[in-house]
Amino acid sequence: MSHLDEVTARVDAAVAESVITHMNELLIELSEDAALSREDRNTQQQRLRNAIAHHGRQHKEDMEARHEQLTRGGTIL
Repeated sequence: MSHLDEVTARVDAAVAESVITHMNELLIELSEDAALSREDRNTQQQRLRNAIAHHGRQHKEDMEARHEQLTRGGTIL
């Protein structure tokens, strides 16, 4: 397995796990990975950035839906 394949598998696992801390750590680690070409490194980092952004949007939507459910009709249930 090539280094790029290993990195891709790690990124896949981090995205599937959906833990922001782990994705950020891998993002930083990739910044310093001299074994990858700039293009490959940027591609994998962009995948992580997209997953982090999606996670943030999903969390916000979930919190808004929860707030709406708890305050139906202007009263806290």
